[in-house]
Amino acid sequence: MIKDIVDFYYFSGTGNTLLVVKKMRDVFTQEGIQVDLHKIEDSNPEDMDLNHTIGLGFPIAEMSTYNFVWKFIKALPETTLTTEIFMVDTLAGFSGGMVGPLREILKKKGYFPIGAKEIVMPANIFYVPDKDTCQEKVEKGLENAEKYAQDIIHGRSKWGRVPVLSDAMYYASITGLKLTETNLNQKLLRLETDEEECNKCGICYKLCPVDNITMEDEEYPKHDFNCEYCLRCTSFCPRGAISCPVNYKGKTYHAVKAKEFLK
Repeated sequence: MIKDIVDFYYFSGTGNTLLVVKKMRDVFTQEGIQVDLHKIEDSNPEDMDLNHTIGLGFPIAEMSTYNFVWKFIKALPETTLTTEIFMVDTLAGFSGGMVGPLREILKKKGYFPIGAKEIVMPANIFYVPDKDTCQEKVEKGLENAEKYAQDIIHGRSKWGRVPVLSDAMYYASITGLKLTETNLNQKLLRLETDEEECNKCGICYKLCPVDNITMEDEEYPKHDFNCEYCLRCTSFCPRGAISCPVNYKGKTYHAVKAKEFLK
């Protein structure tokens, strides 16, 4: 049985993970368990209360997750309290380099892994499904999130030793690459603002979780070379002024409205 208070740390790029985290929170709350949600991009691991059950939620990116999410995980404090911890990620198909590596990192820090779940949700990059297909996937994903939360509550959840595909993938998963102007993807896949379409609303600047977008008074948004491709900026731009080079026909997806992240 998990503790009476859950601190749920999460990052959500375009809303899939946020929907799953909120669904799990609602299930916990209905069972009398207090849940406090914390955005990973705004949280300091040193402030974590290790007397609470800890939840981690994030999207899968390139079969792992984002560099800044890994940085947060690797900065989690060590514990001698056998702090219970669970994870959930959202993905379009397959990860392979997440569940196993994360479990080993957390166990070495003294945590007690109680559950891991990967939930399929609509893709937000490459080929974005039609609206009806996206809705069906969201509904199925939330059903799985509800069941997973119930399994955690009643002690049925598990966090197995899921192997990674290769040593190279494992290394990439737990280390991450420093993003700089010299990275090829930062040059070839750079997201930039079309000034003819932009109305300077500032949504992209406010939403970027790694401060890769700057915007001075009366100026258009400027994109640096530290993009982690969470796709918030391009997916939530109301004018479609930020194109993603690898999205099919420029089609984007978001599961919630921008205001959910601007609160």
